[in-house]
Amino acid sequence: MNKKALFTHTFNFTINPVIIENDKIKFHQDHIPLFGGPPTGEAGARGGLLRKTVQLKITNYSRNVNKSTVNVNNKLSGESRFIGKIYFLLLLLFSLLIQTGLAQPESGSIIRKETDNHGIETLLSRLRLNEKGLEQVKMSADNPENAAKELLKYYRARNSVKHPIDRNMKSEFLGNCATEKDFEIANDALKHIFVGQSAYPPHFCGEDIDWSTSPVPDKEWVWQLNRMSFWDAMGRAYWHTGDEKYAEEWCDQLIDWTNKNPNDNDHKYAWPSIEAGIRGYRWTGLFQRFIDSPSFTPDVLVAFLNSCYDHAEFLMTKYRTRSNWGLMEAEGMAFIAITFPEFKHAETWRNEAFRRLNNEINIQVYPDGHQRELAIGYHIGCIRWFLRTYNLAQMNGLSDAFPKSYLETIEKMCEVPMKLGLPDGTNAQFGDAWAGSPGQHKENFLEWAEMFDRDDFLYLATDGKEGEKPETTTFALKESGLYSMRSGWDKNAICLVLKCGPDGGGHCQPDNGTFELYAGGRTLMPDAGSYIYSGDPENRAWFRQTKVHQTLTLNGKNTKYAPKLLLWKPGDNLDILVVENAGYDSLTHRRSVFFVDKRYFIIVDEAIGKATGDVDLHFQFAPGDAVFDTKKYSVHSDFNDGWNVNVQTKKQKGLKLEEEKGQVSFLYTKKESRPAFRYRIQKESDEKEIQFVTLVIPYEKEIPKVKIKVMGKSKPGFPDLQLKVKENRKTRIIGYSL
Repeated sequence: MNKKALFTHTFNFTINPVIIENDKIKFHQDHIPLFGGPPTGEAGARGGLLRKTVQLKITNYSRNVNKSTVNVNNKLSGESRFIGKIYFLLLLLFSLLIQTGLAQPESGSIIRKETDNHGIETLLSRLRLNEKGLEQVKMSADNPENAAKELLKYYRARNSVKHPIDRNMKSEFLGNCATEKDFEIANDALKHIFVGQSAYPPHFCGEDIDWSTSPVPDKEWVWQLNRMSFWDAMGRAYWHTGDEKYAEEWCDQLIDWTNKNPNDNDHKYAWPSIEAGIRGYRWTGLFQRFIDSPSFTPDVLVAFLNSCYDHAEFLMTKYRTRSNWGLMEAEGMAFIAITFPEFKHAETWRNEAFRRLNNEINIQVYPDGHQRELAIGYHIGCIRWFLRTYNLAQMNGLSDAFPKSYLETIEKMCEVPMKLGLPDGTNAQFGDAWAGSPGQHKENFLEWAEMFDRDDFLYLATDGKEGEKPETTTFALKESGLYSMRSGWDKNAICLVLKCGPDGGGHCQPDNGTFELYAGGRTLMPDAGSYIYSGDPENRAWFRQTKVHQTLTLNGKNTKYAPKLLLWKPGDNLDILVVENAGYDSLTHRRSVFFVDKRYFIIVDEAIGKATGDVDLHFQFAPGDAVFDTKKYSVHSDFNDGWNVNVQTKKQKGLKLEEEKGQVSFLYTKKESRPAFRYRIQKESDEKEIQFVTLVIPYEKEIPKVKIKVMGKSKPGFPDLQLKVKENRKTRIIGYSL
């Protein structure tokens, strides 16, 4: 028979103690003949007490037993050991063992239940059976099992729907699809060792999978467990090797998850709308990976499609506007709707998803191109979430649903990592963001270069080997309040990125005025990062404090978001940026940044207002040693090789230089100490204004000798500021008039 399996059952069970007597197994008082010869070895000759753990896999073909395979592990009492071999075991034998209580299924079994007629009938009621190609499914509607078979035939033959994962290209990926990391994750997943939040170690979730497993206090683990990123690794491993074990296990796990996780109050861990949206997107790709597998039987198809329908209907009820959640919700709904247009509600889902994305791209993206949450990782994610649905729609002749401005806005978004990225390709990690790895955006830039015909993107994608470098070295994203100044486009360039923007919500931090400094291939003054989301509220709060950023505070308290751009004036040998943040009820912080000769920075900080108390100016370095000179009010990093940075504030009455606790997080759940310090002045009178004048000089060998003098009537809060700058007998006047 060449029929494909309809139902597959895998059981682990234990046979209770038995007596081996010649060619028979004695179960207590009963004798059941053993098919095949007697056990070999000493125990086979004399008989003995045996406890067997048996794994039985039975494949049913239209309810007729066709083949059974049994693997037996034998453990003998006493000193004797032997290996017994059983070649054929009929389903009747297994049924009798279960019925008599002599064998019990172990808790580790994933039992693939037969497709129930109710599930098939439910699915059929959700499909437009009058559509071309579904004639045989409709004709079989009175025979649910046959209808499920015909539906599987239809999907395997269907070629009208296009997807980024193209089944027709499967053979080209043989030996060229999965990475070593994919195999590590996929092989662990075969053993139910799963990745949740990837910053934590993979965790065994039970032979009988517990999808609510939460091995750490951080709820991100269980939420991300139910995104099933490891299924993607299994799919790639399957295409890479053709090994059916990956497909078979995925099918088992898919049915297991759908059986155990109805959308109700007891399973909320699995049904945040963001998780449902991510699954909606991912599962359509998994469908492409596994649909042609012999393990993808009608019962798998029915469970899969019914769950996809439930996901889309649920996502129709959830819309988190002004948030990245809203984009993932819409993306999941769109991918289900476009991939499975046979659903009766597919057009409704699709139109709603398109409506939301068209709406959100205008709500969430500032005219300067940055996504409103002002965290670079989420910004890059939003580019993907906006773009993937557009691309899928275009592949399937639906791109007219998006206006020209939609793609123009995405192009503007793609400029952000070019404008704000550090010279080695890492991120300024403002808000809930992490630096990432050098060159991390190259593949994105390559894709965007082709999509938008951009030579500057191509330049960044190829390390300058192709394309043209960007025309300027200064950028102002005025609505977002993000600014960058750099000396050039090589990896050793000096670069400062400053933030003074609006409240971006939960992924944003109250850190207006802060900056990151990079020079000579090293981030010398990184932002603190965010460390963790959930499970550790104390450390979550610590990294969000204003005082752990490169900015000014009053009495160590967090600031409000009240930004204002006063001046942006780039030039050939001098770039000037002046911003304000009215962070306290009676105190405004004005920060003026001068980038002199593309080599060093002069930063003037002014505390303007009637508030009194401790006015602190905070700075932090990269992890490593630092040298403090309290007489000169200077601190410099002390790396043995490469570039360092020197920070020195102009001496004034009452000024103190004090060390602070410093920490930085470059990876989720990982933190390390670093040098941190503050300059403090006591503001005792509501008449008194405070001004700090600070040199921030990156250098490679010796610290340049620069002196600064505030000129004339340049007082805190005044619209005019003039500075005399002297270096190596050369003097110049720099400043501005607002």
